[in-house]
Amino acid sequence: MKKTVKPSLLSEQQLKRLSRVYDDFFTDVSSLAEKAQNIASGAANSQPKASSKPAQPGTAGGSTHTGSGSGASVKTGSGSSGNVRPAAGSQKNPAPASAPVSGPAQAAELPVATATATDQPVNQPQPQAEPEEDPMETLQNLIGLDTIKKDVKELIDFVKVQKARKEAGLKSVPVSLHLVFTGNPGTGKTTVARIIAKLYQQIGVLAKGQLIEVDRSGLVAGYVGQTAIKTQEQIGKALGGVLFIDEAYALSQKDDAFGQEAIETILKAMEDHRDDLVVIVAGYTEPMEKFINSNPGLKSRFNKYIEFPDYSMDELMGIFDLNCKKYDYLIDEDTRKHVREQLSLRRMATAENFANAREVRNMFEEIITNQATRVALMENPTQEDMMKICLEDLDDLAVPKDRSESDPLGRLLEQFMAAEEDNNGKEAEPDSENDKKEAGPVPEKEKRDTAAASGDTGKETDSAPETVKEKKESGKDTAVPDQNADNTADSCTADKEKEA
Repeated sequence: MKKTVKPSLLSEQQLKRLSRVYDDFFTDVSSLAEKAQNIASGAANSQPKASSKPAQPGTAGGSTHTGSGSGASVKTGSGSSGNVRPAAGSQKNPAPASAPVSGPAQAAELPVATATATDQPVNQPQPQAEPEEDPMETLQNLIGLDTIKKDVKELIDFVKVQKARKEAGLKSVPVSLHLVFTGNPGTGKTTVARIIAKLYQQIGVLAKGQLIEVDRSGLVAGYVGQTAIKTQEQIGKALGGVLFIDEAYALSQKDDAFGQEAIETILKAMEDHRDDLVVIVAGYTEPMEKFINSNPGLKSRFNKYIEFPDYSMDELMGIFDLNCKKYDYLIDEDTRKHVREQLSLRRMATAENFANAREVRNMFEEIITNQATRVALMENPTQEDMMKICLEDLDDLAVPKDRSESDPLGRLLEQFMAAEEDNNGKEAEPDSENDKKEAGPVPEKEKRDTAAASGDTGKETDSAPETVKEKKESGKDTAVPDQNADNTADSCTADKEKEA
């Protein structure tokens, strides 16, 4: 029975054009799918799988659509049917057989990108940080400061026990954690303050244990009302740790409203944050005593003093050796003796202003600077050349020349050094009697020649009296008057006159 075809709304020419567009569309989709599959298989380093050519939609029995064969659901040309509908049972827009499936199945088939050396640099192993040294062990390893080590240990032990008693429900003795450090510059005050901050944190007295170091310039502002704000900023940084005020006596000067404002701000913070703030003030011994006694609030809060003595020469040389070891420098014993001499001269020259360990550090930097200048002139310096410190590296070390009337040792040293230079200049002159004996008498002819050369040709030179010694050495038989004989003759005459 012949099918009846409903009249189409499109003309035959439009149907042909639409059929070609339809065919081209699915051909392009099939080609793109095959290319995508080849790319995916190539990225996975596998051989592309052979795939059959996808069947065109709308064909009976899966035959390839050519655009004009019999049995095609879409006919072009002069067929009896001009219907554009697909064959029965076929989808309106079927997907090609070889097209990748969308969704989870497609994701499973796609290769997973893996990181390679060219895609991402390999992370280098990070060096492990050195374990932090115990602060009490750090304190014990410091050179010298035996009294300081004992005082700090006693303080820490006392604070630790009082804290334990309080936690156990026992009564604890109130203890002030604020300290006064007195002593000359370079005696280790800042270093010990940093260690104490860590110790306070270790026993649970402070939360953080940091050290904030300031002086007058870090607390006092130039205008009224700004000093309190500036001081509060430093106190805020120090909360949970230690506020270290170096040369604190500079805050207490005559008619100094700004310094007094800073002191009052610090005292209030010490009261408000008594459980989370420690203040350590440092400076010279006598000025610090005047500073603490100048304000009742300071005197009541700072009742623990730690005096830092000057280093001995052996301790100073130990600090120098420690710097050499720390920075990989070698020094022989002879050069080391000269370093000790130079350091001793500096200590005598600066007297009360000697900077102790700081002066050693400055000298060490001067020496290694000279050493670097010397090594830089070498064409191919060896590792030993770059490590060794020679006598030549000590040539440009200068003793400080700043002297004052309050420095009698410095002036005495200058006089001593000047006398040494004068003595060294006179060593070549034969000024002793032994030198004259070795030189022998000067001949008369040589005397006359010397006088003539100097322009002194008077008779006094020729008729100058000769000493007895010179006459004997020259071999002259000149009679020498005997004074004792004259005295004897006079005494005999006197006796005869008495007898007469």
